[in-house]
Formats: sequence, structure tokens, C-alpha cells
Amino acid sequence: MKIYKFGGASVRDAAGIENLAEIVSAEKDDLVIVVSAMGKTTDALERVLNAWMKNDESYREHLDGILDYHLAVAKALLPPGHRGIKLIHNSFAKLGEYLSQEEKSVYDYEYDQIVSHGEIWSTMLIAEYLNRRGLKVKWTDIRNKLVTDDRYREANILWGESYLRIRPAFDLPEYSCYLTQGFIGATIAGQTTTLGREGSDYTAAVLATILDAESVTFWKDVPGILNADPRWLPDVEKLEEVSYREAVEMTFSGAKVIHPKTIKPLHNRNIPLYVKSFIDPKGSGTLVTDEPKHRITIPVFVRKENQVLLSLLPKDFSFVMGDNLSRMFQAFIKHGIKVSLIDASAVSINVCIDDERTKIDSLLNDLRNEYSAVYNDNVEILSVRHYTAEALDKIRKGREILLEQRSRGMVRLVTRQPVPERG
Repeated sequence: MKIYKFGGASVRDAAGIENLAEIVSAEKDDLVIVVSAMGKTTDALERVLNAWMKNDESYREHLDGILDYHLAVAKALLPPGHRGIKLIHNSFAKLGEYLSQEEKSVYDYEYDQIVSHGEIWSTMLIAEYLNRRGLKVKWTDIRNKLVTDDRYREANILWGESYLRIRPAFDLPEYSCYLTQGFIGATIAGQTTTLGREGSDYTAAVLATILDAESVTFWKDVPGILNADPRWLPDVEKLEEVSYREAVEMTFSGAKVIHPKTIKPLHNRNIPLYVKSFIDPKGSGTLVTDEPKHRITIPVFVRKENQVLLSLLPKDFSFVMGDNLSRMFQAFIKHGIKVSLIDASAVSINVCIDDERTKIDSLLNDLRNEYSAVYNDNVEILSVRHYTAEALDKIRKGREILLEQRSRGMVRLVTRQPVPERG
């Protein structure tokens, strides 16, 4: 069995879904297809959620726009009155009923109940289209199978219970192709959860691990894993092979081509990952594996944007290392703050964290009696693996360096984003 994962860009319109069908039709082995929400549906549903939470009736217009988008794609793929079009209508109607309630829970819980619909709609539509084309596909609601804790918006998978549910659900004798959702799961009590933005990659890796898959393939809008984001730096090169360790370092540093949690379960079972282009399906792509045949010999550039550089100093001038360090990081965990970089001196610690102001304000309020705090916003982390002097000069230009870390294989720079020059 193989796992194919298609992201939102690959299924953003009817042509993309037709292309998915061509790629899937060429696969002769048993297949599990994991699909994200179509196009920018997740972003659109976040706008619905944010308006609804504020009791702003504009959420209805946002939702109508999402419905129109899905119906346009459905009508381009399916004949009038087809069951797939009715399924879309019915699912939107149920969400509309949910949104008609006056009582609301906390934001993260409501986020998962509402935003999770994007994956349901995309997979309903694609399953109906594939079956109409003659591919016998089993649509599977992953929320009944992938069990998580109740940490909404960043749920952790309960592996034992998930294993017991997933194995039989994807081993039906009458099917060789299954279609399911990425990004979402549910608690044992049946409450929908999500695995974090871009979590569909992680879903694919989890299914591969539980189902003993032969391989996983991510279908992207790039030819493979590149040595830099082409929207940032020109003249990028494709990496033919990447080790699991290299991939982990890249994703932690901010590379968006693979979700950070993806690599660990694949490494644990030594399952190869291919990153390929849905635009050029016959291209070689990039292989992520335990022991690549070729080592990387060119610099790899990764940029992590929307960061805050936060400095914490104990008010009593006690050393940071030890009890102070433990206290700080317990506070980070408590407030759901992920640390991207750490730098410590005797009586201060500097951390880069995602620019999530509500969480940061809660953290600082929690620590205010014991620690002084200063921070810089509009910050980014630039990482260069396999660096050269020329590579570092390339990214230093025009930037103010706030902090630098250097090891044998990587340099990380915390910089202010450059101000655009006025013409």
C-alpha cells in the first residue's frame, strides 16, 4: 500500500481535481489518498469563524462565497442533480445550523468544529468524481478513525486507539483505493480536532506508519524539495535526496514544504517519502530517506517569518540556567508558545517565538512578578545549512543582525526584515 497526499493548491479547481484523477489512475498498487481543503478554503473558513465569534453577521456572506466556490467546481465535474452536489449542499446546511446557535465555546474549540469542514467538502467532491470516472474509491471519515486528545487546534494523536480503528477501516477486501481527510481527527468522545495548520502532511505520515505503507508521496506545486524558497531567493536548485535528519532540521527552521511533525513517524518505520510535482508527475522529485546515496553539497537556505525576539531577565539577577529555565519553559508550554530559537547568557534568555500577541501577552502577564521582558517584533530567522562565506553574505545584505548562532553545519541569524527602498 502507498499513501498519496494532495494539498490545497493541487485541488483548487476542476482542472486540478482532474489532474489528481490522472495521477491516481496511473498507480497500480493499493492506495490511500489524503486530501486537504480546496485552495484557500481554510483561510476563508477562518474568516467565517472570526466574524461569527464577534457576532458579526458578515459570516453568512463569507460562508455563501465558500459554498458558491465549491458548487462551481462540483458542477464542472459532475452532471446536474448528481449525489455529490447534494452532499455539498447538505453539509453546508448542517454547518449553517451550527452557526445559528447563540451560545459559543472557547475560540480553539470552535475553530476545530468549523474550519475542519474544508477537508470534508473537498474529499466528498473528489470521491464522487473519482467514482464517476470508474475508480472504485472508498470515502472514509478520518474523524471516526484518527483519535486525538482534546488539545484543540494542536491535537496530539492517541496512537493505540487510532491503530485499533484505522487498521480495519483501510483493509476492506472490496476496495483497493481509499480517500480521506488530512488535518483533522476527533477525541474519543467524538469532538472534532485539528492537528495544526498544514497538518495533512502529518496525517499521511501517521496513516503510513499504522498501515505499514511502502512509501508516502506528497504532491506539491514545486518539483521537489528546493535549497531555498523561490519566492525569496532566485536561482534555486532541487535536492535529489535528503536524509530524515536533514528534513527535520529544515522543517524546524521554517521550511514549509513538509510539516514539522511528519518526519519522525516515517523515520521510526523507515518509510521513504517522495516530494513530487503535480504539475510534472513524471519528474523525479526528491526522496527523503534514512541513508541518501548523495550528500548535499550546496547551501540550503530557510526563512522563518513572523517572529518575535523575546528577552527575559530575572529581576533578582539569579542565574537563568536551572530553576529559572525550568520555570520559563513551563510557562511557554502552559500558554501554547512554540520556541524557534534559544540563546542564553548568565542572567538573561533570548527566545524567538511565533508572533501570536494574545499568547505572548498572557505569558508576560504570568511572568511579570519575577522577570523583566523586552522584545523586538517584525523579526525573522534566516538559517543556512552547509553554509559558505558567500552564502552568508548573500542573506546578510541589507539586514540588521540581532543575534547569530553558529554550529558545524548551520548558521542561524535573527534579523529585522529589511525596509523596502523608496524609489
